Amino acid sequence: MPTIVHASDLHFGKPFRPEAARAFRRAVEELAPELLVLSGDFTQRAKVREYEAAREFLRSLPPVPVVVTPGNHDVPLYRVWERLLAPLRNYREYISDQLDTVTRVAGATVVALNSTAPHTAIVNGRIRDRQLRFAAEAFRAAPDGEARIVVAHHHLAPAPDFESDQILPGFQRCLDAFAVMGVDMVLGGHLHRGYVSDSRDVRPGREGEQGIVIVHSGTTTSWRGRGRERMRNSFNLVRMAAEHLEVTHHMYLEDLGVFAPSASHAFPRRGRRVLGTHVLPDDPAPGEGGDP
Repeated sequence: MPTIVHASDLHFGKPFRPEAARAFRRAVEELAPELLVLSGDFTQRAKVREYEAAREFLRSLPPVPVVVTPGNHDVPLYRVWERLLAPLRNYREYISDQLDTVTRVAGATVVALNSTAPHTAIVNGRIRDRQLRFAAEAFRAAPDGEARIVVAHHHLAPAPDFESDQILPGFQRCLDAFAVMGVDMVLGGHLHRGYVSDSRDVRPGREGEQGIVIVHSGTTTSWRGRGRERMRNSFNLVRMAAEHLEVTHHMYLEDLGVFAPSASHAFPRRGRRVLGTHVLPDDPAPGEGGDP
């Protein structure tokens, strides 16, 4: 099962913090993940020079597989005609020419979905039915027991703090679909503070159904942190195992110039009931074994 470094909201442009970027690069080198996930907002205003700087930074990172997805700041805000006619032209040229992607590494299938909606919801985003079908097809080909991960910039569950944030419209429809697909975890950004949630916080689901772990990274390399991460930087380290997954937040310590672990969360994988050595499978259906 893979180890994943999950960062977000780099914001190359005026808010960018070079010192945090250097510390992040060192952290990736030291943690040596099998996969790097960057969940959107590579730039502040989708300008060519910002994209050029973002591309050079990505090229400077250790050579591991990288999953990317665009964010709302990767779409021009004030260049209206460009936003209407070619909103992700610069993203396609400098970051990735694909918007919805499937990445397979040992032990995991990762589906990245472009949640930007430059014509209808530039801030809050959308995930469309065709994208859910794309994800379902990708996960249908995934081996049993393999981790199933979705990456999207916008949030499907609110941060547990005093800020008021509108969740991505249609989030329940998305979570319903992801539950059917057997998704373990959703990785995102957008809110500029790191947190871990559970789909059952916003979608009750069926009785006994396990939730999908929802993990957000704060802004990893900009001054635009919000809430309890105001003016701060963070990323997540995700460790997947056969029976559980663990998420460790890393915060940038400005006085030391390093990212360091700040909190950790552990969850049983879908299909498991508890953490620990003796992990219980889901209750058997009537007539399929178990205690009478």
